[in-house]
Amino acid sequence: MRFILASASPRRAEILRNAGFSFEVYPTDIDESRQFGEEPAAFVVRLAREKAAAAAQQVDGGALVLGGDTIVVANELVMGKPRDAHEAAAMLRDLSGRGHRVLTGIALLRLPDRKMLTAVEETRVFFAPLTEKDVNDYVATEEPFGKAGAYAIQGYCRRFIARIEGDYWNVVGLPLSRFQKMLREMGRLQ
Repeated sequence: MRFILASASPRRAEILRNAGFSFEVYPTDIDESRQFGEEPAAFVVRLAREKAAAAAQQVDGGALVLGGDTIVVANELVMGKPRDAHEAAAMLRDLSGRGHRVLTGIALLRLPDRKMLTAVEETRVFFAPLTEKDVNDYVATEEPFGKAGAYAIQGYCRRFIARIEGDYWNVVGLPLSRFQKMLREMGRLQ
């Protein structure tokens, strides 16, 4: 059965490739705006479902379609991807010396019967205190752009992470263990 990744995220693709999965990439273009009053977990699951459904419209025949979305939640504020260097620096200052939650919603859609499983994985990440130089130097790497919360745990930013509680791969963008359980539940295991 074909396996489709409904994401343009190079991190999700790399995680899957390194775990031995063969797949096709079908990037989607959906509105990723949060709805008024939408809880963070419901938000990431909705986006994952919408991405999987959008990619499924491009597929003929049987396939498994994986959609996912990751957000950072600090002080109950949802942090998406920074729009510019100023916003990236502000996000990093907010994360400095504190813990926050990383939520990834995943949706696995089986075609042609359209059975869908969804899940949310949460990991707690704790930053060491950052100096203004740390923030400015990190933003200058341009690594914060395109990443929820303005950081990539697997990159230069790893030097600022004091500890994590939960699935490391969830912070990178795809909780592999949870995904593996969903594949088993679908009756498919690669």
